[in-house]
Amino acid sequence: MEKLKFLIVLFLSTFQAAFSITDGLLPNGDFEHGPKPSQLKGSEVVGTDAIPNWTVSGFVEYIKSGQKQGDMLLIVPEGAFAVRLGNEASIKQKVNFTKGSFYSITFSAARTCAQEEKLNVSVVPTTEDADWGVIPIQTMYGSNGWESFACGFRADFPQGEIVIHNPGVAEDPACGPLIDSVALRVLNPPKRTRANLLKNGNFEEGPYVFPKASWGVLIPPHIEDSHSPLPGWIVESLKAVKYIDSNHFSVPEGQRAIELVAGKESALAQVVITTIGKTYDLTFAVGDANNACEGSMIVEAFAGRDSVQVSYQSKGKGGFIRGKLRFKAVSTRTRVRFLSTFYTMKNDNSGSLCGPVLDDVKLLSVRYPSPHA
Repeated sequence: MEKLKFLIVLFLSTFQAAFSITDGLLPNGDFEHGPKPSQLKGSEVVGTDAIPNWTVSGFVEYIKSGQKQGDMLLIVPEGAFAVRLGNEASIKQKVNFTKGSFYSITFSAARTCAQEEKLNVSVVPTTEDADWGVIPIQTMYGSNGWESFACGFRADFPQGEIVIHNPGVAEDPACGPLIDSVALRVLNPPKRTRANLLKNGNFEEGPYVFPKASWGVLIPPHIEDSHSPLPGWIVESLKAVKYIDSNHFSVPEGQRAIELVAGKESALAQVVITTIGKTYDLTFAVGDANNACEGSMIVEAFAGRDSVQVSYQSKGKGGFIRGKLRFKAVSTRTRVRFLSTFYTMKNDNSGSLCGPVLDDVKLLSVRYPSPHA
């Protein structure tokens, strides 16, 4: 099965200059500055420092948009250039961090001709609480042939090296994944307030979104709260959820939202402190992203032993409705969970998965609940 692996670790290095990035591309993170002609053998990069700001090892190619490989056209996600990582190849860049801060890495990747492509993203040396996550990339969430992905980590050292490595061994070493647009963002851990017992209920705090990218950012499955690129939330499903922005999608509230793109396999959760016997209202917005995702949609919301289904008939052109779940807490810790009942595909014949948008999630205690509410 084709999959991406993320290993979140940290490493001190002394061989290249380090840069401090708080919100945006790494230096030459889009690979638009390439090797000199003397540092290329065809498309193969010759020399560990041939790509400005990056150190390469193994079979690394510098790919131009529209370049052909046999009958296959190689498409670069953004700009004119990207890199392709062959068997056991890697690229890395040194970065300065604020020790103890949380970060997210966003990058774009595309499959080429290998059947089982994998990708390790690491920030090294190793920390004791390093996280692992696995993304099956054979699932098509977009129709462009590539996706943007996000992973999160805590900086336990003031300096580290971001490494992207292809551990695969394909029959053709030139059949590795394309990598483009590597960015970093500092995450501000959200807090609960009197207006909302949930953290980051409006999803405004999250990974870096490329300004010109119209396909959103996938947050991989099995991501826990401690190192989530979506602070406060747990992706506890088998498939990813998609982080979308109001510049390219219809968003019910604010600038960011979540699209539940894989039915019941695309679930989002948060554990909140509650008082046993107290009544709470969970409210949220359900809509569509204005991305040709049409049809009957249902978002299921769970809180403790209670649940509700909110139906939304999407025309694929934006819009939303409000949902509400009133429940009585039966525990001091209540898991709030959302998922989409159905699989939905875009109506553009791409076979791309899509789904309902979730936003503006709030949890409040009800002081004097009516028995008929």
